[in-house]
Amino acid sequence: MNIEYKINESIAADQFVELLKASTLGERRPIDDRECMEGVLSNSNLIVSAWHSNRLVGIARSVTDFHYACYLSDLAVSLEYQKSGIGRRLQILTQEQLGPKCKLILIAAPAANHYYEHIGFQNNPRCWVLERESSISS
Repeated sequence: MNIEYKINESIAADQFVELLKASTLGERRPIDDRECMEGVLSNSNLIVSAWHSNRLVGIARSVTDFHYACYLSDLAVSLEYQKSGIGRRLQILTQEQLGPKCKLILIAAPAANHYYEHIGFQNNPRCWVLERESSISS
């Protein structure tokens, strides 16, 4: 299988949504909100993508300052391409774009915890999330 990896390649919202659906990540993303999907793509400043015959089969979408922290917001690989090293390669290429002191940070789905630990990530229990429907208390 010949997979081509690209850095900051233009990706249409429809391509992104189709990949999210094909990877099961679509279950946890607002894929029916086109404005949101276009916004996450246009406002990400580091996107590493995997392509097979002009088909988007994997993505690592990040927001980063390139020096201290890189937040890997989406790591998705189409189910039919999983377990072939694409996800690992996307993360390696993402890390290669960052400065030598920049850490890679992500929030994993519970089912993926073993995967991230297996490839070298350390679990950090200090993550906090404020859902959009919630407000900061006084």
